[in-house]
Amino acid sequence: MGDAARRSREGVGKRFSLPAMLKARDLTFDAVNQIASVIEPGMTEAAAYALAHDVLDSSGMERLWHKTIIRFGEGTLKTFKAGRDPELDLRPNDIFFIDLGLVWDGHEGDAGDTFVVGDDPDMAACAQAARDLWHEVAARWRQDQLGGHSLYRYALDRAAAAGWRLNWSVKGHRVSDFPHAIYKAGALGDFETCPQAGLWILEIQIAHPTRPIGAFYEDLLIGEVASAANV
Repeated sequence: MGDAARRSREGVGKRFSLPAMLKARDLTFDAVNQIASVIEPGMTEAAAYALAHDVLDSSGMERLWHKTIIRFGEGTLKTFKAGRDPELDLRPNDIFFIDLGLVWDGHEGDAGDTFVVGDDPDMAACAQAARDLWHEVAARWRQDQLGGHSLYRYALDRAAAAGWRLNWSVKGHRVSDFPHAIYKAGALGDFETCPQAGLWILEIQIAHPTRPIGAFYEDLLIGEVASAANV
């Protein structure tokens, strides 16, 4: 990739600030956790969305920059663009994930995590595996400065070695001062050059090898010290 093409795909606006990106990231994770704390068994996905937007309306965010995603049970195998099942109930032993894209002070936060209710060990292991794989891939980026495509090949191999199936179609994306979409960056997994810190979301979605459940985790690719807040 030439320097001009890379600059185009990693462009930022005049007000871009890395500290503001980190703050947006942290506030978005706070919102994910606040929403997760009010989701409970017996609730439908439709009810969870209503509660989520009550939380977001009082959070101080400026706006959504992507639709809110909440997936229950076997819905955790669905990707971002798939439709939701508003009448699907969260069971007493179940798994769910939340994916939020919020704007704070003109900067985009994007955070996602998976949660478990009850005591199903496979579900707990799946949720933790998505986080662990994310951190393993991010560490490889910091250490070896791999390009985006190589990072996802590494994620595919590491997921398989641990007994999980990586969703290869979920390959990360740009963020920036709002709106990042003007930079036409494409997916992180299709970016051959090493991604610059503070501009790319690494997404990990895995599936259980035999059961219809999955897990999702995403976070901003940033340096070791800055990334410690949500480990």
